[in-house]
Amino acid sequence: MKAVLTAAVIVASLAWCGPSHAAPPPSERYADQKVVYHNDGGPNTMSIVKRLYLMVRGLVSQEDVTGEANEPYFQGLLGNIRNHINAVGKDHVQIRVVDHSSGVELFKLANHDKALAAKMDALRADGVRFLICANTLNAAHIDWHQLHGVSEEDIVPSGVAEIARLEGMGYVYIHP
Repeated sequence: MKAVLTAAVIVASLAWCGPSHAAPPPSERYADQKVVYHNDGGPNTMSIVKRLYLMVRGLVSQEDVTGEANEPYFQGLLGNIRNHINAVGKDHVQIRVVDHSSGVELFKLANHDKALAAKMDALRADGVRFLICANTLNAAHIDWHQLHGVSEEDIVPSGVAEIARLEGMGYVYIHP
């Protein structure tokens, strides 16, 4: 009799609690995705004080500090991509990041910022492809060999044309 009473209490407790409302695992919640992230360096929202500091530092040290102006945007971009992969699952998302204009500064900055470089390398290990605009490289006289982790296969003729091509292939456009 004690066992029947215990079982009745357990069944009643489960019925009272109702179904679990926990979020399903990422692979069940989201369909497979193809996404193109647009990296143009983002909006320049840096304070005038920081702009002056970077300008003077660049003049005095003869360093290229242009990428530092966009560092908060780059950190946010990489964080968004990491969160996207974590939410959907690396086996359920194809991500391309098209980098042009000031967005190419991300790769210069990563040459000097090992933490930033590690984030980029981890994203690459999860299948993210960073695609670099040849028009930007030519216009700014940038040698792609000087960019962190970039290979010849990563160079595309035109960043904006590549975004349009990927959208035509079913990739969803995101510009953080």
